[in-house]
Amino acid sequence: MSEQPIIKVQDLYKTYRAGDVDVHALQGANLEVEKGEFVSVVGASGSGKSTLFNVLGALTSPTSGVVSIAGNNLESLSGPQRAALRKKTVGFVFQKYNLLPTLTAEDNIRIVQYIGGRGRTFSPAFLAILDILGIVDRMKHKPRALSGGQQQRVAIARALVNEPSILLADEPTGNLDSQNTTAVLELLRRLNRDLGQTILMITHDQDAAAYGGRTIRMRDGQIVD
Repeated sequence: MSEQPIIKVQDLYKTYRAGDVDVHALQGANLEVEKGEFVSVVGASGSGKSTLFNVLGALTSPTSGVVSIAGNNLESLSGPQRAALRKKTVGFVFQKYNLLPTLTAEDNIRIVQYIGGRGRTFSPAFLAILDILGIVDRMKHKPRALSGGQQQRVAIARALVNEPSILLADEPTGNLDSQNTTAVLELLRRLNRDLGQTILMITHDQDAAAYGGRTIRMRDGQIVD
């Protein structure tokens, strides 16, 4: 029997209430992502990309439809189980680095490690990730002493410290200049290629999307190709 997709979305709907108006953010979206894929999701503003991201990360619940993440049917999970999924199964990278300014890069990462119950030492696998990201010599620096590209690398490391099955990245290069954008995208591609990290990246940038192994497009709350 073939392995089940690590992400499976069937007939997904999400409707928000904005005043007296219903906003149909997702309208019957369907998606499958295999383990080890690097998938880019593109689409215009308002196409449903960020809503899909939030649903896949168990940050919000769909109005209807089925969502399976690493074999977990999200509808069947309790609140604490969803929180555990976010701690251990899914790693998040956002456009804003969200690093705590008073802590070193290492301590920013260790907080997430502690929350995830992973102990106090970095695993050999994670040390290899730090080496790939090129921040081993920056771990004792606070965010103000790091460039934007370095801060995003720390944010990626933080997202991966608990060895999640899936890395969700929402516009991860949106705050970076062209040089750092290329560097971060190359690093994501290397993490996927060399370590088999499953990545789903949301981006409005077609050039950035090309770093993924597959690109899907969203329009009007649906995945159109």
